[in-house]
Amino acid sequence: MATVILFHSVHGLRSLERDSAERLRAAGHDVFTPDLYEGKVARSIDQGFALKEAIGWPTLCERAEKATAALPASAVLGGFSMGVGITADLWPMRPLTAGVLLLHSVGGIPDNVRSGLPVQVHLADPDRFGPADEVAAWQAAAARLGISAEIFKYPGIGHLYTDTTLPDYDAEAAERTWNRIIDFLGAL
Repeated sequence: MATVILFHSVHGLRSLERDSAERLRAAGHDVFTPDLYEGKVARSIDQGFALKEAIGWPTLCERAEKATAALPASAVLGGFSMGVGITADLWPMRPLTAGVLLLHSVGGIPDNVRSGLPVQVHLADPDRFGPADEVAAWQAAAARLGISAEIFKYPGIGHLYTDTTLPDYDAEAAERTWNRIIDFLGAL
């Protein structure tokens, strides 16, 4: 059983994160989904970006750091889209994490990452928020740093394909993603 923290997308904490947490809990994991927007939810991606800007990235990262403070050092870090950026900012402060889950985006890799750290990435292909050259650079950096990275690409679908409330949703790709994540967490 793993302890997992999942950071929400730019839309805020919604059914995507709550349902995902329930799915992982049903598989036997402890899952936390902090609300970095403190109850605010965006109805569109543009509204989400405006909300993110109004709160400010430093404040979002501070809230994320506080949300993880009481969790075990080995807690798995994970995020959806914007939440991947939050994960990337926290990662250097949590070098004992058991693993990292990146959904719908790639983020920075800290210099203090330990060799062999399990990381799983799930991406639409192509993805307007994750250009192929960015993903290739991330993959090259992961290999250079000795990360045990698995990158799964799902062709011809939308960015937030695991979100049942958005037009991007793809049931088959989402199911494959969650089965792979459950296997990943079970192996930690």
